[in-house]
Amino acid sequence: MKSSIRRSRRAATAVALGSVLALTATACGDDGSGGAGDKGGEGSGKGTITFWDNNGGVRTDIWKQIIADFEKKYPDIKVEYVGIPAASAQSKYDTAVQGGGLPDVGGVGTAMLAEVAVQGVLEPLDSRLGKSPLNGKLSQNLIDVSKAAGGGDTLYQVPTSANNGTLWYRTDLFKKAALDAPTTWSKFYEAADKLTNKGKNAFGFTIRGGEGAIAPALDAVYGQTGITSFWNGDKTTVNDPKNVAALEKYVALYKKDTPSADVNNDFTKMVAQWDSGTIGMLSHNLGSYQDHLKALGKETFRGIPNPTMDDGTRVQVSNPVDGLSLFKSSKNKAAAWKFIEFAVSAAENSKFNESAGQVPANTEAAKDTWIQQAEPTKLAAEALNGGSTKIVQLPYYLPDWNTISKSDNEPNFQKLLLGKMSAKEFLDTLADQLNAAQADWKKNH
Repeated sequence: MKSSIRRSRRAATAVALGSVLALTATACGDDGSGGAGDKGGEGSGKGTITFWDNNGGVRTDIWKQIIADFEKKYPDIKVEYVGIPAASAQSKYDTAVQGGGLPDVGGVGTAMLAEVAVQGVLEPLDSRLGKSPLNGKLSQNLIDVSKAAGGGDTLYQVPTSANNGTLWYRTDLFKKAALDAPTTWSKFYEAADKLTNKGKNAFGFTIRGGEGAIAPALDAVYGQTGITSFWNGDKTTVNDPKNVAALEKYVALYKKDTPSADVNNDFTKMVAQWDSGTIGMLSHNLGSYQDHLKALGKETFRGIPNPTMDDGTRVQVSNPVDGLSLFKSSKNKAAAWKFIEFAVSAAENSKFNESAGQVPANTEAAKDTWIQQAEPTKLAAEALNGGSTKIVQLPYYLPDWNTISKSDNEPNFQKLLLGKMSAKEFLDTLADQLNAAQADWKKNH
């Protein structure tokens, strides 16, 4: 029933988007509405532009600093800042696409990039970037994530920052147990076993079983097998026999080397549990660094990129990438592009990411002092920018990706942990849904 409802919704969306694109093709003027049919123009490179921050409130202060810096350098350009809470950013863009009033520049994360791009409102940026001082100075891995998330080979988003999967571990507990750092999966599993002492309520690992469980599980699976592509033709590799075996090994940690409460833990509960207890390892992104610092102190933990295979091969799934997009309806694309270039320049990109606690997209910014002093971010930047890291691109471009990876399969992952579903059944179910979504996407594109 769920899948048939989604197919109907997708069909309706495809018809609606077809109508939008048809209107775009036949539009004979510029009505100034800022809607999908508005082609905009380069403008004078001066005047006022509007910027929508897709994480308003959280990032407002730092964006206002960057805007002040920009207006000081370009006194002929004024930037009107509009802060939008992250939870409502997608709906805000969708409403503006239909009703008009899109910004000149907007923050568009990879999770919603394809859904905005498919409506024909984003300016392709490959040519602009090719002629920009930024060319060659942005992480190629992040550029690749941006292009893949946009649904193809076109760049619709200049990446500003990325998170990265991080394995946090208690250095004091590892030292006491005479364990090596968990840099490989073999060392990870060895440590998970050795650090567990249920009689003392000590566990080697805490696994994410509640909301948001699918992406870290896939990161662990692909990281162990070394499979580097999410697709083999039009079929997903997610249920490859190697991945099934890797998932079996990973979920076998539950209740053996992890607390039983993990089955319901989202990231906040999981982080709080790790910070307050005697758990050896936690897999979470860079965002929890400050929490660990306050709870544990700098000398008792480290954060390193997720483990490699025993031969040193590093494979990880793509993490969401934030970035800036230029809208076709802008009447002043020249000024809007200057703002994007400035915001992602080394100095400003460094300033933004120091505030956000994330990895800069600008590789020169990634060499700055604050990153060298924040080891987890430094190692994450090296992993993301390193040519030897292989990124498995998750299909953010699929309209059903969020539904499949969250509401459809988070309950199934809990069944898997509880032994009510096998790893093969779980991955086969996930694969069937993904293959259907991919076929539907290809049919409509």
